[in-house]
Order: sequence, then C-alpha cells, then structure tokens
Amino acid sequence: MTNLDRRTFMKAAGLAVAGTNLQALAAEPQPNGHRTAANDHIQIALIGAGGQGQGDTKTALEVPGTRLVAVADCYDGRLAHSRELWGKDIFTTRDYREILARKDIDAVIIATPDHWHKQAAVDAMKAGKDVYCEKPMIHLYSDGPEIIDAARSTGRIIQIGSQRVSSIVYAKAKDLLASGAIGKLNMVTARWDRNSSIGAWNYSIPLDANTETCDWPRFEGTAPRLPFSAERFFQWRKWKDYGSGVAGDLFVHLFSGTHFITGSHGPTRAMATGGLRFWKDGRDVPDVMLALFDYPEGFNLSLRVNFVDGGEESEGLIFTGSEGIMEIAGNTVSVSRTPLEKEPGYTVGTFTNEMQKQFISRYREKYPVEHPTGPPPVGLEKFIASKGYSDSYDHFHNFFDSVRTRKPVVEDAVFGFRAAGAALLSNLSMEKESIIKWNPETMKLV
Repeated sequence: MTNLDRRTFMKAAGLAVAGTNLQALAAEPQPNGHRTAANDHIQIALIGAGGQGQGDTKTALEVPGTRLVAVADCYDGRLAHSRELWGKDIFTTRDYREILARKDIDAVIIATPDHWHKQAAVDAMKAGKDVYCEKPMIHLYSDGPEIIDAARSTGRIIQIGSQRVSSIVYAKAKDLLASGAIGKLNMVTARWDRNSSIGAWNYSIPLDANTETCDWPRFEGTAPRLPFSAERFFQWRKWKDYGSGVAGDLFVHLFSGTHFITGSHGPTRAMATGGLRFWKDGRDVPDVMLALFDYPEGFNLSLRVNFVDGGEESEGLIFTGSEGIMEIAGNTVSVSRTPLEKEPGYTVGTFTNEMQKQFISRYREKYPVEHPTGPPPVGLEKFIASKGYSDSYDHFHNFFDSVRTRKPVVEDAVFGFRAAGAALLSNLSMEKESIIKWNPETMKLV
C-alpha cells in the first residue's frame, strides 16, 4: 500500500504542473494587454452563483494569488449571499455582461445552467477574459465548435471543470496503464450513483422565489419561453431545456477520466437504455441510464447511473486488461495482477487412457511446467492519496498556472468537447432508440 501526495507523485510521474508555485512564476504579457505580475492577484469573477458556482469559487480562492471581485446570478438571494461570503464590496449583478465590461477582471468561473455555457464562455473570451467553464462544456452539439473557435481566435485560456483530469490518483492510473500493469486494456466499467433526493437534483427552493427576486427571462436565455417556475429555476437539471440529464451531469466525468487515463479521443459507437423509474415529478430526464461504447483502441466502455435503489452514493471505474484489473474508488487506485496464461490448456478426459497419456506427454514437451509448486500468487498494489487531498484544488491550481504562464491547460475546449460530445451520445441513443455513431477525431455525429 503506497500513499500518494503531490510532491512524491509528481516527481515520479514527471508532471510538474500541479506542483508549481504560482508566486514563483514570471510575469507574462496577456493577449488583451493586461499583465499579471508574479506578485499580483489574478482577479476573478463568478458567473452563476448556485451550489456548484459557490463551491468552485471557495476552492479557487484557496489557490494563492487569487481574488474575487464580482459575481453575477439571476437570483437576488445568491447575490446577497455572495456579499455575505466575500465582502460587501463585491460587485454583484444579474447581467454578466456588466462583469465582462470591467477591465479589472482577468478570468471568470462559469457555473451557469448548461444551456448558458456556450454563450457565456464565448462572450467572456471575446471580452478578453480567461475562462474556467463547468462541465459539460456543451448543451447542444453546435456549441462545441463555437467555443473551440472562440478560444483559438481570441487566444484566451479556457479550462473545462472535470477535475479528475488534474487528479494525482488518475495520473497514477494513467501511468500504471501505460506501463503495462494490467496488460492490454479490453474493457472499462464505470458507475456514478447518487441515491438521494438531493442527488436526484431536488435542490431546495428559497421561500422568497418569485418573479421579483428571480430574473426568469434572463435565466431562460435560448430555452423555450414558459411561465415562471421556481422548480425549473432552482432544479434546472431535471429538464432538457436547461440541462443535459445524467449524461451531462455524471457520465461526462467518467468520460473525462477514461479519456485522460487511456489517451483516447473518444468512442465511435454508442448505445444506451434506461428510463424514468422513480422520480416521476414532472422532470423529463431519466433517473436510470445504462450505456455501452466502442473505442477504436480496441476496448469497450460501459457506464451506469442509478438514482433509485436507496443505496449509498458511489463513483468508480474498473479497467480490465489481459493481465489484471485496475480500479479507481474515491482517492485510491488499486491494481490486481493475474499473469496471462501462456499455455492453451487441454481437455482430454473423453480420450482413452493411453491417448490421454500420449497427448499430455507431447503437450508437456511443448509447454514445460514453469512453476512446479503452483502458479505465482496474484499481485496486489494499492495507492492512496494523502488525507484531505482535493483534485478540485489541483484543477484550479492548474488553471491559474496557465492564466499566468499562457501554457496549455490540462483540459482545453477540444478535450471538453470530446468528453461532453461522447456523453451526450447516450441521450441521443435513448431518444432515437438506436445505435449512434460518432467520429472522435472530427468531433461530429456520423
């Protein structure tokens, strides 16, 4: 059993990014003319101050050299709470364009509902801001090329918020797989269950939710126009109009981890099934989903989400190879090695005794006994991240490192599109009741 920490693991893996000291970095000129000096703070703004947005911001502010100066949200109560959390001098607004117009903001965290990701990200990059955008990067497939094009044309940094890509645990798994620890990979099995009402997106609705405190028209954006609904406003993940269902909320994390560890750009075929089995409360996305994917590298991926069995919430991936199994569970990665049998074996029990004797004698001439005392024991290794380790912190650390140095991020728009594009194949397959084909290189539906 081996403990992982940032210093020892990054030294072993040769990955210096997560261990970089932000304060030691030299000043770099920014494309919009702004210079972030080594001793300066990176000034950030939050767009979308719900649970994920506030959580992201708290983590971002733990990174040395960062300062929050503004928050945008469509609910007045969250703007007021932002001032309670981060000071009465924080600039707050319902309209994020007021934030983008400010010259004192270097980067924004976008944690809006999915259907606002593309527009907010594109607007921010065109305004000269670097972007940390929550997953899934897209709500519609057409969002992907627009975000990628905006990043390329503006030269801005954009990082997508699937933090597993920055995890030392996942980096260790990547290193183990590449080293041949489990032989040739043939299958990945992944799950993410959230068996609770809150896990099923029944977020609490404030008592003062109404058309005065909530900017419903701004929240709707490009979604179909409907009368004000506090449930849709605060529990938006339950509807396709604003969210991407379990595929965009949970599968995308599993795709990000799988693609990072294997180096794959994505699957070529997808088939999904499932349904709305328990939370029949008006939502239009399933609470159970199973999906299978074919990868051009020669392995299959199976995914599962279940909100209804009453069990504990759990996340995990199992990589099955020709010589063993590697499992990620929480902040641990374990490898169980079973050497590949070199012998083909034999079945001679129905032959005559004499024929059995002759066959086995000739067989042993070709395949001598390598382990007379029995096969070697199965090897087991387990690596555990240090107590309190947070890949969310490392993900923001890497983002701000890129903001300062202009070096590529660990999860850019292309990676984010390939992960989200693959995940949303599940929704298409369920809707069309058919196999969906995808080109992971061109990032287009076939």
